[in-house]
Amino acid sequence: MKTMKGPGIFLAQFAGDKAPFNSLSSITQWAASLGYRGVQIPSWDKRLFDLDLAADSYDYCDEVMGICNDSGVAITDLSTHLQGQLVAVHPAYDKPFDGFAPERVHDNPHERQRWAVDQMMKAARASQRLRLASHVTFPGALAWPYVYPWPQRPAGLVEEAFEELARRWRPILDAFDAAGVDVCYEIHPGEDIFDGATFELFLEKVGNHRRCMINYDPSHFLLQCMDYLGFIDLYHERIGAFHVKDAEFNPSPRQGVYSGYAPWVERAGRFRSLGDGQVDFSGIFSKLAAYDYDSWAVLEWECALKHPEVGAREGAPFIASHIIPVTDHAFDDFAAGATDKQSNRKMMGLL
Repeated sequence: MKTMKGPGIFLAQFAGDKAPFNSLSSITQWAASLGYRGVQIPSWDKRLFDLDLAADSYDYCDEVMGICNDSGVAITDLSTHLQGQLVAVHPAYDKPFDGFAPERVHDNPHERQRWAVDQMMKAARASQRLRLASHVTFPGALAWPYVYPWPQRPAGLVEEAFEELARRWRPILDAFDAAGVDVCYEIHPGEDIFDGATFELFLEKVGNHRRCMINYDPSHFLLQCMDYLGFIDLYHERIGAFHVKDAEFNPSPRQGVYSGYAPWVERAGRFRSLGDGQVDFSGIFSKLAAYDYDSWAVLEWECALKHPEVGAREGAPFIASHIIPVTDHAFDDFAAGATDKQSNRKMMGLL
């Protein structure tokens, strides 16, 4: 059996223009001071990381690894959530998603997508240079506006959307395969891959690609009223990354899953700091340990109420206390006796 690594922290929600959040050196020292052993780096935030440079320079990647090592943390993965989102965008979302890309490709969906694919290819090379085994991202969406079947969806629409999504991602998955890195998609509302069934559909369309993996985040499953523990039983072989994020769902006579367009603090379903929500983390960590998950447990902090620095401070000990150092022998080995095939047959009355 294997013990997972952690605690790690996703830096995206903490990066800012003020120290210690404005440089890789200072933010990793801050993370280490709170007890984190790994950092997940947002590849789009040049205050912390230059993806273009990392894709082409071993020296720069050595410098990045040196900064993290000097701070006492490892790099868990690079994240391309924003760039991955832009690999596939429905026209209804063109304007809001332009903000994820450089101004030079705004109002030009074709060029924006080309830029996003190039970013993913660079992320594959950078991950290899950083000696990483996994990568976390979003898959994007073409069918999401049609998630609710009213008006009735035309026959073949969903299949065509997933064929196109797979066509766009196959070359990227191949590039990550050549780099020896898994692509772990965060299963998330707003993406075409938002639950187990849609992941299976995408996996089929990419030919069960060995690098097509899952970034497991139970908060999104709780808010969809899914069995997030059973999900691990079904898909544990494809779970390559783990975002430790809490959530709560409190339906009322006025609100359910869609929450009536309310702001986050007023929604029936909302993200919470670790331990403040309803996710059964003891069950999750036990399941993952039983299935030999040995990658990172990474805090993704999002909360409608609590201050982020408080959430980060509480997150490290929370994760550390849930990681199970797995045993190397059975608890009842002390009572074991010597045996052989003949003895076993005699115990069953066969001799």
